[in-house]
Amino acid sequence: MNSTDAEAVQPDPGAEGAAPAPSGGAAPAPTRRAVLGAAAVALTAAACSAPDSGAGATGSASGAPSSPTGSSRAPSAPASGTASTSATGSTGLVRPRIASTPGDDIVNGPRDRSEVALTFHGQGPASLTRQVLAECASAGAHITVFAVGTWVQAAPELARAVLAGGHELGNHTWSHQQMKTLDAATAASEVARGVKALEQAVGTAGWWFRPSGTLHSTARIRDAARAAGYARCVSYDVDPQDFLDPGAAAVRQRTRAQVRAGSIVSLHLGHAGTVEALPGILTDLSRMGLRPVGLSTLLRDAA
Repeated sequence: MNSTDAEAVQPDPGAEGAAPAPSGGAAPAPTRRAVLGAAAVALTAAACSAPDSGAGATGSASGAPSSPTGSSRAPSAPASGTASTSATGSTGLVRPRIASTPGDDIVNGPRDRSEVALTFHGQGPASLTRQVLAECASAGAHITVFAVGTWVQAAPELARAVLAGGHELGNHTWSHQQMKTLDAATAASEVARGVKALEQAVGTAGWWFRPSGTLHSTARIRDAARAAGYARCVSYDVDPQDFLDPGAAAVRQRTRAQVRAGSIVSLHLGHAGTVEALPGILTDLSRMGLRPVGLSTLLRDAA
């Protein structure tokens, strides 16, 4: 269990971004480790996917058209501590235009491609991260990990392992705070320090940024992201709320019920139930004819 990745606010099932209640019976009884981990989670105030009321969520529109266009200027950024090249383990990727075009949050990719992006909020025990990477290797799946800076700094070998597996890395802030509550200077620092942590670990901060503690960005968050070199923030349209540890069966069922072509799925490293659910999720995607790809592949420009 990852004690810094918990949600401080219990989601409202009727709120935007909330997943449907699981079906098929009650989740299995928690193990002693899960109980101890849940106690640690309850002590934290960090949040990732807690749905917000929509107030100030001006960037919630679905992004990533099949062929992103726009003549908007590239985001201005300081000379150092900014995102530039791609943190990807795959060769031959070209930066999608949408990654350089300021606009609303990217919620999903093109619906006319039989592809989805499994995105993981990156922090937690090394053993669980390596299990996720092993499952993906076995299935031939590619993922994107939005890494928390403190996690990267503490275990840079895990960031390197993500890239070595052919996956992508993105920035998920330095310390996973509730970004909507931060002042402008602190928000900018959270993004910039996340950039620095990635650069020090793997040489690049990548093309993608996801704010912590909120489904939607705000104008202040977008300003902080652009100052660090990220033209847009990345959201998602599938949220099984695995951070609440509902059990592997629920995580799998919720994902299957919500996912479709072009979806960006929000999952979390550091949660044993998510790791347990992953083989079934990958099997379900295969049966649905959907291929898990990295975010830059999902959002690539139309040919």
